[in-house]
Amino acid sequence: MLRGYGPVTQALLGTLFTWGLTAAGAGLVIFIRGKQRKLLDVSLGFAAGVMIAASYWSLLSPAITAATESKTYGENGEYAFLPVGLGFLLGAGFVYGTDALISALGVQSPNVVLAMQSVGFYEQSTRRRQTANTAARIPEAGDAGTVYEDPNDEAKNDQWRRILLLVVAITVHNIPEGLAVGVGFGAIGSTAEATFESARNLAIGIGIQNFPEGLAVSVPLQAAGFSTLKSFWYGQLSGMVEPIAGVLGAAGVSLASVALPYALSFAAGAMIYVVVDDIVPEAHSSGNGKLASWGAVVGFLIMMALDVGLG
Repeated sequence: MLRGYGPVTQALLGTLFTWGLTAAGAGLVIFIRGKQRKLLDVSLGFAAGVMIAASYWSLLSPAITAATESKTYGENGEYAFLPVGLGFLLGAGFVYGTDALISALGVQSPNVVLAMQSVGFYEQSTRRRQTANTAARIPEAGDAGTVYEDPNDEAKNDQWRRILLLVVAITVHNIPEGLAVGVGFGAIGSTAEATFESARNLAIGIGIQNFPEGLAVSVPLQAAGFSTLKSFWYGQLSGMVEPIAGVLGAAGVSLASVALPYALSFAAGAMIYVVVDDIVPEAHSSGNGKLASWGAVVGFLIMMALDVGLG
């Protein structure tokens, strides 16, 4: 279906597909209610497995091939690891830098949504009880100059601040996925491994792992006290950045083919860093590590089958 279009359009359509599956996963919040920590941890493990497999077969392997065939890094490509290694390091550094920025804004983990699942609603309820007790206290002598703020405004402002930080954190961590799909389509034809089928399978794999990712955002929000509609809205919104990153990635590679090994490995480094630093620790933090590990194994096998069997 996408063969007749240019790489930028292919990247746009491919990432719109991944965004759509994010929204579909977030939509499950209508049917799945309450705290589903085991389901979330399995979903995170599955996403990790898909991203690890995609990083090698769809990104790093074509990057090494492109660097080798360019003859720029040794006659036989013996130094092809240099651009690939540098791109990989820059990708990991990019995510590390954005993590540091997010932490400076007050969010300690990009998956703050998962922490909100267990503490968010409790904190809101406690704060409301405390402010209600304060408002009900009879003013004593000397209180005449005291100004009492509306507790409802404070709770509302805190809620919106947490939503904003949540959306920023999840959005930043979806950039590598969109970039990977865009670079995959932009690299078509540059090497024997960079084929349309490879780029298509990468988009399918990212889309598959986005489905539980959308659910992993919307369900905890609902458990934290947000309405079903708001939980769905913010769940699907987390994938909106992928078409933007995809188009930029495809356009960049198309305009500068010499940057192909760097772009492919950059996307791989960013995704691997997200998996190791964020997804895996979060999936193991609630005692469901074995389930998460098997989810990762299944996700890896599915993505490997897509890349090798259908590529």
